[in-house]
Amino acid sequence: MKAIVLDKYGSPDVLELREIDKPTVGDDDVLIRVRAASVNAYDWHMMTGLPYLSRLQMGLLKPKVALLGADVAGQVESVGKNVTEFQPGDEVFGEFAEGTCAEYVSAPEGSLALRPNNLTSEQAAAVPLAATTALQALRDKGRIQSGQQVLINGAAGGVGPFAVQIAKAFGAEVTGVCSTKNVEMVRSVGANHVIDYTQEDFANGEQRYDLMLDNVGNRSLSECRRVMKRKGIYVASFGRPHRRWVGPMPYLLKMLMLSPLVSQKLVVWMAKPKNEDLLTLKTLLESGKVTPVIDRTYPLSEAPKAMRYLGGGHVRGKLVITI
Repeated sequence: MKAIVLDKYGSPDVLELREIDKPTVGDDDVLIRVRAASVNAYDWHMMTGLPYLSRLQMGLLKPKVALLGADVAGQVESVGKNVTEFQPGDEVFGEFAEGTCAEYVSAPEGSLALRPNNLTSEQAAAVPLAATTALQALRDKGRIQSGQQVLINGAAGGVGPFAVQIAKAFGAEVTGVCSTKNVEMVRSVGANHVIDYTQEDFANGEQRYDLMLDNVGNRSLSECRRVMKRKGIYVASFGRPHRRWVGPMPYLLKMLMLSPLVSQKLVVWMAKPKNEDLLTLKTLLESGKVTPVIDRTYPLSEAPKAMRYLGGGHVRGKLVITI
């Protein structure tokens, strides 16, 4: 089968389209004929090996996982003997599979759900990791409640549009921060208020928020705390390293140390794959409360081009790879 392979860390130039063996299926796994995948900041980390500290987990000298992609949508080809939820022919989507930028991928049963019946494979592939991040950040870490004032910094990237829509689905009043070109898009997905950061500084505004989801990490912690209510919750969800060696670690350590000393709650976390969250998202998607925003699609052979665009930091919504 064809797959995007990386033998070493580096720029998108290290990505190669190759013929490799079709994956085998474990007893608890599902073999998927991939229709579409999407790329995330997670894939950028895996490709570049940045920050360097993360190589303790990803592989010191070269990637332990030599395939690109974690999000997937496609058709079940076969299932392991212990699998009970899926059968050949089912259309599924899921996250944290290894090497989804390929014609086939094997994924654990618990990382998948049936594809929402109103979404194409391309739309479904755009959902899993980014939308799960938004859901867990707002619901689990931010304890979002109806009627709250919620600020989404980075409302136009991969996670942002999902965060706006999910916050609205929970009944919050949402303010999104983005650049001029994305104002109308962020408004179209449901934001009550949109701050164009090229024209206005949210950190100097008078509005105070119950919850802030920060997808960017481009402002100091004191500036973010300034716009929070006394019992507000600040959730950090940074997808890109700020320093080549340690990434955002100094910022996050400062949050951990400061949080017990202030009235506001400062939350450091990482998204985790949960089947029940995919099912929650499936319900939101089928109800029309959440809709994926896709910036561009690329064929599998142009995955390096997609990653180069991702690295530019100006993606509006998600980038999808079609297979």
